[in-house]
Amino acid sequence: MKNIVIVDDHPIVREGFQKLINSEADFNVVGTAETAAEAVALITEKNPDIAMVDLSLKESSGIELIKDLQVQCPNVRILVVSLHDEEIYAERVLRAGARGFIMKAEAVDDIITAVRKVAAGEIYLSQKMQSKMLEIMTSSRKNKNLNPIDILSDRELEVFQMIGNGMKTKNIADQLSLSVKTIETYKSHLKIKLQLKDGVELIQRAVEWEMQQNAR
Repeated sequence: MKNIVIVDDHPIVREGFQKLINSEADFNVVGTAETAAEAVALITEKNPDIAMVDLSLKESSGIELIKDLQVQCPNVRILVVSLHDEEIYAERVLRAGARGFIMKAEAVDDIITAVRKVAAGEIYLSQKMQSKMLEIMTSSRKNKNLNPIDILSDRELEVFQMIGNGMKTKNIADQLSLSVKTIETYKSHLKIKLQLKDGVELIQRAVEWEMQQNAR
């Protein structure tokens, strides 16, 4: 029997995944969490085999939660289940310490397969993403040939996404528990890395990128 914790900020999603996982005879959901803080407390208490984690959480990001769990609960295997594009986030979550990534839109059987692979100590990615990861590992491409978004740090990408969602600097700072000055520093880094001349271009680029992600 493999014990599982589900971390997602949408109650309907948590309930749906709980029913799906509990329908398997050898899986048991021992708890669900809405925020990163709740997740750390629950996983510390329950010591599950697997944590199914979304990337968009209240007051934090799933990537930061993965990094925290690597320190505080290193034995739990993490499977990211998210609406976010795997081509952008799969490599990032693996670097953070997750053992797999699957998009929520995938078939029910594929989600169960992903959980089973992670439970067995394997890494799960879609066939398409496996091919891309092999290309990344074997290619000698220079940074100039990469999508500019690929060169952003996890936190820079998180700030960029929040800008694209229309959030102001103060709101971003509050949600990430950082100072306004720190967010302004991230925005400066974004303008440099994305070769944008000012804050207006940064907002335009972020909004366009977010619209592209939502249209996928």
